[in-house]
Amino acid sequence: MRHHKHKKFGKGMDHRRKLLRTLASSAILYEKIETGYANARAVKPYVEKAITIAKNNTLQARRLLLSKLTPMAAKKALEVLGPKYKERKGGYTRMIKLNNPKAGASKAVLELVE
Repeated sequence: MRHHKHKKFGKGMDHRRKLLRTLASSAILYEKIETGYANARAVKPYVEKAITIAKNNTLQARRLLLSKLTPMAAKKALEVLGPKYKERKGGYTRMIKLNNPKAGASKAVLELVE
């Protein structure tokens, strides 16, 4: 039986957690990142949940975001993205797969929708 529901990326738990944290923070700060397809698939729900938390601007939401993101990304999520997506029920990100037959792994662009 397979009980794990997340990709391991060949890394330890701490390294994987740090990877997701930095990718999600970059996606929130720059609103568009280009990364590997597997990384983009793994970080997409992480970003979606962070924006959902940021929609209600409370102290608890601020503390949750600070535990999941970098301080600058948490601040931007609360002050800019939370009010921007207040009426939207979900689907804050878009993932576009970039295929390059010469490169070994496929890339993807993860961006926030307007």
